[in-house]
Amino acid sequence: MILIGYVLMCLIFGTTFLAIKVGIDAGAPPLFSAGLRFFLAGLILFLWMAWKKGAEWSLLLKKEMVFTGMCLTFGTFSTLYWGEQYVTSGIAAVLSATGPIMILLLQILVLRKQASMKSIMGCIIGFIGVVILLLPNVSVHISMLWMLGCIVILIGEISYSMGALYSKHVIPRFSNNSSIALNAAQMMYGGILLLILSMITERVHMEGMLKLHAIFSLLYLIVFGSMLGHSLFYWLVAKTNPVFPSTWLYISPLIAMGLGFFLYHEAVSWASLLGVFVILIGIILVNMDTLQQFIHRTDPIFKNGGKHLKNQNP
Repeated sequence: MILIGYVLMCLIFGTTFLAIKVGIDAGAPPLFSAGLRFFLAGLILFLWMAWKKGAEWSLLLKKEMVFTGMCLTFGTFSTLYWGEQYVTSGIAAVLSATGPIMILLLQILVLRKQASMKSIMGCIIGFIGVVILLLPNVSVHISMLWMLGCIVILIGEISYSMGALYSKHVIPRFSNNSSIALNAAQMMYGGILLLILSMITERVHMEGMLKLHAIFSLLYLIVFGSMLGHSLFYWLVAKTNPVFPSTWLYISPLIAMGLGFFLYHEAVSWASLLGVFVILIGIILVNMDTLQQFIHRTDPIFKNGGKHLKNQNP
């Protein structure tokens, strides 16, 4: 069951980037559809966890949930949805996978934490990969919006890294609540902030939202991307450890790029493939110390590791 759940999770996370692209291309306003997705998914999940006695209603009144939602959902996905107007779903997936590199950079530059040479090399290699990914396309397409879309998505990953670091300190304070409930609460607040930003910056035309592709995109992202995908992630964390499920970062970008190429006819150059390969090497190096720590644990990876539970929102 664990292997099946892991494969399903990777497939879901790998397809969400294309689903976002399909909805945007169908005419759905990016920020409005993102806000609707996360608010509804968070609301349904929270109500379900409250019914299962895994969530306290007072959780919705905590400022920690607002700040976490601001970083993990609002900051990450406002930039991703906006960027996917100009960037292919495959490139967006690869750039989104740089989250662990951003986390390490924040720990080194802001929190003044020591990092191993492998992790530092991973950051450097990951940065080189981003440069390889961006520069040839800029010289060929001369699209400033394409470049801006890529930069905005990377900025969103800085927001994600801030939320991920902050959430590690938040979870112990709310041990009476399921991690799924915590994720649902922050998704609701992130969704509300996205809807507010949409009201300020977008003109929402319902005919765009009511197109078949836009409806399919929204429903798929709510049910599979936000509810099933994240629930599988936390289930795998509870059954194994926080590191094993997070290896979706090495697999899902490749799935996203392949689906974009075969199903949506997105262009993939050799320079893009080289950039993707270099970025993934950087991500693996950044996580190498943590991966080795869990590989060499005395308890096998597939034993119940719920005691190691941490919040890692993909």
